[in-house]
Amino acid sequence: MDLATLSGLELMQAFQQSNASAGIGAFLGMRLEEVSDGRAVFVLPTRPEFSNPLGTLHGGLPATLLDSAMGCAVHATLPAGTGYTTVDLNVTFLRPGALDGSELRAEGVVVHRGRRLSTATGTLWNADGKVLATATTSCLVLPPT
Repeated sequence: MDLATLSGLELMQAFQQSNASAGIGAFLGMRLEEVSDGRAVFVLPTRPEFSNPLGTLHGGLPATLLDSAMGCAVHATLPAGTGYTTVDLNVTFLRPGALDGSELRAEGVVVHRGRRLSTATGTLWNADGKVLATATTSCLVLPPT
């Protein structure tokens, strides 16, 4: 399969169907659960190694999940051979997260599809359906080289 010939959505769907993780996702145990045009959902079971010094979920985990969900939502809108990179990431933490193996769910949704800049919002829920964090991002669209 020539990845350069796949649209962003086709690439994300192939990634989801393979049930594989790559890079930071593999390292953390993230899974792409849902993907569609302008939307992506990642899930991650928590574990004690994700703690901060206070014994709650380290803020880097929600930020990483939200960045992945929003970035992949943007990627799912792009034509073949086109990439993106995060320009900014703003996360608002609303409540602490547990480290008990329960699953976190991050959803990213594209708000604006621009030729050079796209934006998305994200929401992170715990297993009880409570919102732990919200986020926004801007992504620079990188044309094919």
